[in-house]
Amino acid sequence: MNNFECCICGPVKNCGPYLMKVLENIEKIGSLFKDYSIVIFYDKSSDDTLEKLNNYQKKNSKLKFFLNPKPLFKFRTHNIAYARNNCLDYIRKNKYKYPFFIMMDFDDVNCKNINVSILPKYFSDKINDWDALSFNTSPKYYDIWGLSIFPYCFSYNHFDNNENNNYNVIQNYVTNKLNNLPKGELLPCISSFNGFSIYKTEKFVNCYYDGNIRLDLIPNNFLLAHSKVAKSHFMIKNYGHINGKYEDCEHRAFHAMAITKTNSKIKISPEILFS
Repeated sequence: MNNFECCICGPVKNCGPYLMKVLENIEKIGSLFKDYSIVIFYDKSSDDTLEKLNNYQKKNSKLKFFLNPKPLFKFRTHNIAYARNNCLDYIRKNKYKYPFFIMMDFDDVNCKNINVSILPKYFSDKINDWDALSFNTSPKYYDIWGLSIFPYCFSYNHFDNNENNNYNVIQNYVTNKLNNLPKGELLPCISSFNGFSIYKTEKFVNCYYDGNIRLDLIPNNFLLAHSKVAKSHFMIKNYGHINGKYEDCEHRAFHAMAITKTNSKIKISPEILFS
């Protein structure tokens, strides 16, 4: 156990099948800290998510969850950003209490078995190697939408889906990078989430999530590098489930903002936390 307190948070909607296992994993993470809180922002669900939250809160008073009082936005990424920002508001009000916070998803990605034994070193001898830290997944790194890593600096949805730019190419690129890192090193990037990320609060407390396209946060030479490797101009496309004119992954703006404001080190560990 370390001497720090941590706030573990995230949005929840229709997470009933996974919720109890995720909360069990959170308890294991929390045991590494002097104390911890769980902060959840709940959107109206069609399953038993709310019932499970109420029942769990009776057993564990560390859980605080907030019900969204507002109608949902038109676009999914805007709703998720709003939920994550509400979690951040709680952290801001208590920023001197939590030197670290964890933002995570409460779905199938994090309801696997957790290997908490890999975490302590990142709060001791490797504490200065990162400001935001996410982890690899097996068999490959999966969250390509939230990933920005040179030369793939923006969303693959905003370039032609050709053979040099599709999801699999970028997934193989980052997975190979992680698998071939020298022992003990972390992979630097512009943005990474992969369902779970730890943050140093002081570096991110004045940033916010944004589900809109934020080209102003990505240097033009980075966009040109992505365009070159993708062999495509930047494009706007409505995929149905994602409207490229109005939506981008909310994590990209959050991480890019922290790089701009506080020169934050966004890193990926090659270790697998959930398996």
